[in-house]
Amino acid sequence: MEPPSRYAGTDIIIEDARWRASVPGTERAIRRALVAVARQGGPDFTQSPAPSILLATDRIVKRLNARFRDRNKPTNVLTFEPLSPAHGGDIVLGYETVHREAAAARRSLRAHLSHLVVHGALHLAGYDHHHPGEAREMEGIETRTLRSLGFGDPWRQGNWRQGNWQQAGSVRI
Repeated sequence: MEPPSRYAGTDIIIEDARWRASVPGTERAIRRALVAVARQGGPDFTQSPAPSILLATDRIVKRLNARFRDRNKPTNVLTFEPLSPAHGGDIVLGYETVHREAAAARRSLRAHLSHLVVHGALHLAGYDHHHPGEAREMEGIETRTLRSLGFGDPWRQGNWRQGNWQQAGSVRI
């Protein structure tokens, strides 16, 4: 058993057991990603409510994506902004899509999971990638964060800009 983390308040719900089987120490990997992004200038959830993270199936992500974004297909990550100042928002990831993307980019599932948690956390902090300047800033923080975790530049291992990466979404309710 590991000692309590500064991010112990982060609720991590693992709906699909394949996450835990594929990424040993899943919860620890997620918490490490949240600590690392704060150190690189991203959101510091010790100063504000931490997000809840749901590791789900593509089926669940597809339903959420259809309901809240009118896109009837799965995606790798969805973020839902907080409903109140006391809530940190939600990050939802679909196993099959994340697994497929990691394999296509020849990176570990742990590295890709960490990247998507960082990406979702940045969305919750107001970062976006719809315009080139915003994308460069967001990608810079992601790159520094992933390198600090020992994974390397996530943008050099696969061409996400032209692939499935643009499917990721942030939802305001």
